[in-house]
Amino acid sequence: MLKPEYPITTERLTLRPFTHDDLDAIHAYSSRPDVARYLYWEPRDRAAAQTYLDKAVNRTTINAEGDIIDLAVTRNDTGQTIGSVLLILTSHTHRQGEIGYILHPGHHGHGYATEAAREMLRLGFDDLHLHRIIGRLDARNTASARVLEKLGMRREAHLVENEHVKGEWCDEAIYAMLRREWQAR
Repeated sequence: MLKPEYPITTERLTLRPFTHDDLDAIHAYSSRPDVARYLYWEPRDRAAAQTYLDKAVNRTTINAEGDIIDLAVTRNDTGQTIGSVLLILTSHTHRQGEIGYILHPGHHGHGYATEAAREMLRLGFDDLHLHRIIGRLDARNTASARVLEKLGMRREAHLVENEHVKGEWCDEAIYAMLRREWQAR
């Protein structure tokens, strides 16, 4: 269904399949408590980062519901891997997907997450012909909410204490965009 031509290049970034050479970069950000704070997993030790990477290197196409494209985000000026971005086909029948992103905090505040996530929306709407794409996040993660808002996604839901994560009840915010909204932007 979707097998993008890699690498995908934007003004400042290159999105490409992960390689095993990305382990140090993945470990550098995924081991940080401030990165894992609002995610489902605890900070990753090197072995957990390797386990993630072993899966991510093969997530380059979407052929069926549940498939994920999970790409390394690298800076064009330095070649440094600074994070990851993904697109999930959540429903083939309803033509729906989800985007996500993680960036090393040392690269926050420069619009890189927005730039990378915009490419996932493009892939989802223009190439996969999805009808609707969402972004889900811990409602306390205001920085991530700002990224979704910059993309033009609207906040559709605030689910109160709907998940028990890391020993506490957490609220979840859901943002969404329709294909016609993407095309009209």
